[in-house]
Amino acid sequence: MAEVKLLGVSLSPFSRRVEWALKIKGVKYEFIEQDLQNKSPLLLESNPIHKKIPVLVHNGKPICESMVIVEYIDETFEGPSILPQDPYDRAIARFWAKFFDEKCIPVMGKALFGQGEESDKAKEEFGELLKILDNELKDKKFIVGDKVGFADMAANLVAYWLGIIEEASGNILVTSEKFPNFCAWKENYIYCSQVKEHLPPRDAILAHFKARFQAAADASAPK
Repeated sequence: MAEVKLLGVSLSPFSRRVEWALKIKGVKYEFIEQDLQNKSPLLLESNPIHKKIPVLVHNGKPICESMVIVEYIDETFEGPSILPQDPYDRAIARFWAKFFDEKCIPVMGKALFGQGEESDKAKEEFGELLKILDNELKDKKFIVGDKVGFADMAANLVAYWLGIIEEASGNILVTSEKFPNFCAWKENYIYCSQVKEHLPPRDAILAHFKARFQAAADASAPK
């Protein structure tokens, strides 16, 4: 039997992408929780370039980067397909996955965790990206095809984590009035039976980010 280990953080959206893929395929695996403030020798050895989670270790061989890992899982293990079967749809799914990882997530981070002008500029840019996504999602239940898949999985941070971070920070970037199609898709994604049971506890994520924002406020307060 193949030995599968996942080095990750249980509240991380990137780790959860991989866990969701493993569960869809019915793959048994060992989850090894990582402390990113004190990275384990196994993590540093398995991902010496980026030194980041998640890392999938399959029969002793490490694979890095969450969406690369998801594709590997899809190609390696039997079970329901994660990427679409049609070559065009597969290419479109990969395109939107890159859109989230290379465009949306970095800008979202600056909008929520940045300060002053950097944050203001990022909020404006993030709004423009969401307009593009909102238009793409018009009359669609999921990003590509009629079932949740690769592109939706790549969007899990903006689908689930974003709303919780907004609550923790009091900084609201998304409303249903501005982005109705995006918000409808988000509801479809979160409450999809395949997804809902594998999401981390909302309260745990909220507590984590409240503590993070409080620590940042304390650090910047006048002494």
